[in-house]
This record gives sequence, structure tokens and C-alpha cells, in this order.
Amino acid sequence: MFNFKFEGLRLAATATVAAAIVATSVAAQDVRIGAMREGSSWYVFAATLEQIIEPILGDNSVEVIARGGGVANPMVVQGGKAEIALSNVASAVWAANGNDVYQGMNAPDIRALVGGLNNVYVGVMANKSFVDQMGTSDLAAIMSSGKPVRVLMKPVGSSAVPVAEMIFEGLGSSAEKIKADGGDIIQVDTGQIADQMRNGNADIYIDTMIKGHPTITEVALTTDVTFLDIPASAMALLEKNGLTPGSYGPEWYKGQAEATSGANLGTVLIANANLDEETAYQITKAIIENAEALKASHGAWSGFDPAKAMLPENVGIELHPGAARYYREAGLM
Repeated sequence: MFNFKFEGLRLAATATVAAAIVATSVAAQDVRIGAMREGSSWYVFAATLEQIIEPILGDNSVEVIARGGGVANPMVVQGGKAEIALSNVASAVWAANGNDVYQGMNAPDIRALVGGLNNVYVGVMANKSFVDQMGTSDLAAIMSSGKPVRVLMKPVGSSAVPVAEMIFEGLGSSAEKIKADGGDIIQVDTGQIADQMRNGNADIYIDTMIKGHPTITEVALTTDVTFLDIPASAMALLEKNGLTPGSYGPEWYKGQAEATSGANLGTVLIANANLDEETAYQITKAIIENAEALKASHGAWSGFDPAKAMLPENVGIELHPGAARYYREAGLM
């Protein structure tokens, strides 16, 4: 299902992060960090983490992989293409359990290091002209109207795609029904999304709503949009599939006058079970003890609470033994 070309990308250590690190190099396993493309909050986190752990693991021992995504990264780790990676909590659970999202594949060898890194809400926004034409901002009413609806989202690999499919199902619809009603499912790369909305080629856009998200921000600044709540019937199905109901905003983006209901995927740093215990311990220790540097690297991480990093609801899957050892020694579990 997934086919990725990996390229190691590195950032020079910054004075801010370097000042936060007081560590002694230890003999440990080299580490590739699965993230997302450059410029994303996940890439910034991975690059900052690289700066923090490389002095501990040794020179040239850490590499950031600027590919992947919430759905892809559990399989990247399972397949040994990265030792650790950022994942959504929900998609880590889906992968470990072999959910239908993975079409027969599963990831029994992924383990959690640090959870609760940030909230990642999947949300829905629409062209205001479309909402005005429909005469309602109720997503359930829109999807059951039988009228054409053009839905925009990222390609397969983004966690927002299976969540969108669950939203359709929860509202008694599907991609097939949307197309049968004269609508469409439009999947394009991130760089094309704002143009699709601005040019009126899509009516509804479903994506991860992170504060400061550059794509969502651009869409909201260049297109007159309305943010739509996920209806209760769809939220119930999402909750059964590992997402947590919540709300994002208000005023995270232009056009968002009040908080909007969304489904939280969560974010967790995962590792392959084969990652040696000492390396997993050192990475976990470095993140918890340098949490402020990580939080300062990007606004998306500002709510991270290290004291809750090991809670079952924040990791979703079994802890790596090295991480569990650190949390016990630190008195956190």
C-alpha cells in the first residue's frame, strides 16, 4: 500500500537547543526518525529531537526522514525503514490491530516511547458560498441532501483520509454515494489544496486542524470559508475507532468565530520493538527532560505535558521496555 523513497535530511544544532542539553555520549543504536515533509510541525519536532539526542547517541547517529505521515509511519517503523517515528495515536492502534485501513497489513512490533505530544483534530471546513447555496452549515444535512458535494482531502497516507471515510459512514454516506450524487472526492498534494479551494474546485475540505497549520491558514486567508462541526452520529463512530471527541479554536483561523467540534487523533512517538532498550531509554529521557525546548520549537507542541506522556490514552499501544524503565525511574509510573 505504501511506497516511499527515503532521504535523510539534517539541521544544524541551534544555540537554544544546545544550551538545553547536558549529556554524555553513550554507545547506542543509530536512529532514523520518521516524520513528514519539511515545513510540517512533525518535521520541526523531528529535527529538534535530532539536535537533542545526537549529542547523546553520538555524532552522525541520527537522521530525519522527511516523508511519511500519520497512517504511513507505523508501517515505516514496522518495516524497519525507521527506528522511531511520529504517529497519530489512533493510527498506531489501527496498525497494531490490523484495522481495515491497512488492507490486511498490521504492525505488531511497534511500541510507544512518548505520548500526548499534541492534539491533532480532524475537522471540516467549507466554501462559504457552498454553505450559503445549501442553506445550512449542518454537515449531516449536507451529506444527506442528495445534492452534489465535492470533497477535498490529501492522498492516501494521511490520517485524515480514513477519518473522512469514517465521517461519511457515520453520516450514512460513502465515497461511492457522493460520486453517485454527482459529487466527487478530490485528493491532491498539500501544495495544491489552497488553489483548489480558492478556485472553487471543491466545496468541503477535510484535514488535520493544528493551530498554525500552514495549509489551513492559507486556505482560510485566501478563501471565504466556514468551519463545520462533525455531527454526533459521525463522532460516535470515530470514537469507536480510537479518536477522542473535542474541539479546536476558536479563532485559530480566519473565518472561525467559535470553537469547532473535531476528532482528536493524538500524537505519539513510536519505536520498533527491536530498538535496543538503552537507546529507547535515552530518547525517552531526552524528550521528557528537554520538553521545553521541544515545546518552543513549534506552537503545535506547546501543550505537551511530560507528566502525562506515558498514560494509556496518550500512547494507545504498549510502551517500549526502555521507555517504561525511564518512566518508572523518573517516578512517573
